Amino acid sequence: MNLTLATDDRGEPEIFASLQGEGPSAGKPCSFIRLSRCNLACVWCDTAYTWRFAGDERPHRDGIAYDRKANQVSLSPLEAARAIDRLPPRRLVVTGGEPLLQAAALAEMAALLPDHAIEVETNGTVEPSARIDAFVEQYTVSPKLAHSGNAASLALPPQRLVDWAAEPRAFFKFVIAQPADVTQVLALQAGFGIASERIFLMPEGIASPVLREREQWLAPLCVEHGFRLSDRLHIHLYGDTRGT
Repeated sequence: MNLTLATDDRGEPEIFASLQGEGPSAGKPCSFIRLSRCNLACVWCDTAYTWRFAGDERPHRDGIAYDRKANQVSLSPLEAARAIDRLPPRRLVVTGGEPLLQAAALAEMAALLPDHAIEVETNGTVEPSARIDAFVEQYTVSPKLAHSGNAASLALPPQRLVDWAAEPRAFFKFVIAQPADVTQVLALQAGFGIASERIFLMPEGIASPVLREREQWLAPLCVEHGFRLSDRLHIHLYGDTRGT
């Protein structure tokens, strides 16, 4: 069983070393593997090349339909593990797309990386299999709010949120586009009993000026509610680019 990866700007598998730009591990040197395919379709998604292929009519603000062949590549778990192991960081971030759609092959890959701490970034809608769960040190769960354009029935399945709230390895990272979005975060926090210190609020945006402007009003809201603020460090360092 192979893994389906996104490609970088050279058409190579998107496996790279960088600094984690978001969430609880921000600033840490990490290796990254970006998988292709997603079960959601956020209208502002900054990695639409992982899912919005020609023929996919799900809305996106850019309206770009990507060529699947040019933006997907298949690797065996062994090939992926070897590429990751050549990179210096021993912390691996598995991102997407939605990585847990490929849990079985991911578990095979993880078993070949015993000296790596593994962090999985997920939209929170897919239950991790027991096999991949055994290898994960940290989950960064990013439930999608109403402004993402996804129906709540798809993006916010109650049982998954109950399970993530009970998972001590899970942190919650919410993408915020306007102050009103925080009201929905507060409702989810109250409804599922999520501790404030496990919640990050992150401004939506793919340009430094936009992120900085939104952080000006988002920071006081974090202070008010006891949430943590997540920047998008990679955007400031490299812009909205693949493999960074």
